[in-house]
Amino acid sequence: MIKKRIYSPGPVDVSPYTSLEMARPILHHRTKEFEAIVAEVVEGLKYVFQTKGDVLVFASSGTGAMEGAVCNILNPGDKAICVRGGKFGERWSQLVTKFGGEPVDMNVPWGQAVDPALIESALKADPSIRAVYIQASETSTGVASPVKEIAGIVRKYEGTILVVDGITAVGVMNLPVDEWGLDIVVGGSQKAWRLPPGLAFASVSEKAWGFVEKCTQPRYYFDWSKERKALGKNTTAYTPAVSLFVGLRQVLAEIREEGLDALFARSASYAQAFRAAMVALGLRLFAPDSPSDSITAVLGPEGMDAGLIVKHLASKYGITIAGGQDDAKGKIFRVSHMGYLDALDMITAVAAVEMTLKELGQPVELGAGVRAAQEILVQA
Repeated sequence: MIKKRIYSPGPVDVSPYTSLEMARPILHHRTKEFEAIVAEVVEGLKYVFQTKGDVLVFASSGTGAMEGAVCNILNPGDKAICVRGGKFGERWSQLVTKFGGEPVDMNVPWGQAVDPALIESALKADPSIRAVYIQASETSTGVASPVKEIAGIVRKYEGTILVVDGITAVGVMNLPVDEWGLDIVVGGSQKAWRLPPGLAFASVSEKAWGFVEKCTQPRYYFDWSKERKALGKNTTAYTPAVSLFVGLRQVLAEIREEGLDALFARSASYAQAFRAAMVALGLRLFAPDSPSDSITAVLGPEGMDAGLIVKHLASKYGITIAGGQDDAKGKIFRVSHMGYLDALDMITAVAAVEMTLKELGQPVELGAGVRAAQEILVQA
C-alpha cells in the first residue's frame, strides 16, 4: 500500500474537518440558514483579504475571477499593462486580447520578478493605460512580485487600477488590500484555502467599482455589479457551490483561530525550510532572488529531465508534485507549501525528494536536505 500525498500547487490537501463539514446534508441556497452562512463567509473573506470593501464569490475556478477582472473593467480598445513572467501572467494578456483590449505586454524572464520602475516608466509614457495586471505569486515559476511597490506607483494614477492575481498568494502571503491600495485581488479555493476546486474570489475597491460602472463589455454570469447586489442581501446571483461555502466557513474559522500573522509566519517557515533543503542537496532554485512562500520551483540536476523526478515521486512514493510548464517543462519541478500541511509534511516532502534523487543516480547525501529543513523548522 502507498499512502497518497499531494504537494501540487492546486488542488491541495483538504483537512478531514473540512471534508466532514462538506459531507453534511445539502442545504437549499434560498433559505435563511444558507443566508447566515453567506454572511459569515463574506465577513471571513474580508478578514483574510484585509479589506472593508467587497469580496465577491463565484462558482468557478480562479480563472473565472481573472476573466471577471477583465470583462468588468476594460472597454474595447483600452490599454492594459500585462506583466508576463510565466504562464499565468500570459493568461492576463490573453484575456485582455479576448475582450478587445490592447495588452501592453511587459515580458520578464521566467524565474525573475518585474522591476517596478518599468511599470512606472510605462505609465509615465502613456497615462491612458487603464489597468496593470500582475501576479502576486506566479505559480508556474515560484516568483513573488513586489506588489506593495507596484501598488504605490499605480495609486498615483486616478485613471489606472492595479489588478492582482493572488490565486496562490492570498492566505499564504501578506497582501493587505486596503493598506496597500490594491484595487482588485483574485483568489481560488483550491490553493491556500485548503478546499477542493470550485470557488473564485475577487476583492474590489471603490476605485475599481468606478471602472465597473463605466464598462460596456457584455457579461452575464461574471457580472460583478449583479453579484455585489446579491451579496448585499447575503445570497448569490446564481446557484452557488453550497457544500464549498460550508467548507469555506470551516476554513475561515480555523484561519481566525490561528491569526493572520501566525499563518503567514508558518507558511514562510515551510517555504524557507524547503528552499534550504534543496540548496543543501546541491540543487538550484529557479527563483532565488524573489521566491514565493506558496510554492518552490527547483531546477533539476544538470543533464536530467526534471520530469523524471515528478514521475518517480508519484510512482514510488505516491507523492504528487508539479513539473515545469511551457518553456520550463523538463527543467524544473515545483513543490507547494499550501493546503492542509504541517512541518512534518514538509520534512516528508524533502525526504522523498532526497530518496528519489538517490534512486535516480544522483550523488546526494541522504539526510542533508532533511537536516537543513529541520534547522529552520525547529526555530519556527
